[in-house]
Amino acid sequence: MAHAAPTPGMRTTSARTRTPDVFSERTHRAAQWTTAVSLGLVYGYWAAANNRAGGPITGWNLLLGFVSAIVFAALYTGIHALAPHMRRELHALLWAAFAGCAFGFLYSQTGAAVLRSVGMALVIAGAFFATLFYRYYTHEDAAGHRIR
Repeated sequence: MAHAAPTPGMRTTSARTRTPDVFSERTHRAAQWTTAVSLGLVYGYWAAANNRAGGPITGWNLLLGFVSAIVFAALYTGIHALAPHMRRELHALLWAAFAGCAFGFLYSQTGAAVLRSVGMALVIAGAFFATLFYRYYTHEDAAGHRIR
């Protein structure tokens, strides 16, 4: 059975098209802030729970949780705004460093030794870097522009 060869001006049905954006810019901004605050609160609760190790909840424990949540949310928001403007290597490295530091801090709150916390953080950061670099490498063209 013969088929017509595609020509440069002809559009095929398998061509990728972007899905329409049905939400307003205001909704996207609200979703970004909600995500950052939610992740920060989960992280802060997790840090405080690791720190108290099943003991009673104290004022210092609450302070640690809220400060951890605020710092995590602020760093997440800053990296989320800054990272897309970087090349894929730095983009992946920035998120990997963030994930490694965040995990290392949580792990250190369990009472583990400093060297073990640093080692675990480096393992997590390495895994994040490899995964994110692969993702960004496969989602960019040869000139380094992101394919969206």
